[in-house]
Amino acid sequence: MFGNLGDMMGMMGKMKEIQAKMKAAQDSLNTISATGESGAGLVRATVNGQKQLIQLDIDPDLVKPDDREMLQDLIVAAINKAMDNVEPKIKAHIQQATEGLLPNIPGMDLGNLMG
Repeated sequence: MFGNLGDMMGMMGKMKEIQAKMKAAQDSLNTISATGESGAGLVRATVNGQKQLIQLDIDPDLVKPDDREMLQDLIVAAINKAMDNVEPKIKAHIQQATEGLLPNIPGMDLGNLMG
């Protein structure tokens, strides 16, 4: 009976360790970044691992009042590409931070644990 209690306490300790490592990994996601481009590089958006836009570069030739709609479309496209590009980096960061703590279960997505 005491063996089971000890196992349970050990599992609870392991869960606390996993939670602490996940929190540390989440807190450091702002150190990861990815860039997306549109319009053959005329618009470049950079996002961090917390999926926040941190930089937007627009070629000066695009900033014309009559091209406003095209510019808006290019900005949206660049940001969306940056968000897509950062996703695998986030997953790799979380996986590296929790390596050895959780069993490698095919199909288990640790990114979903972040909320």
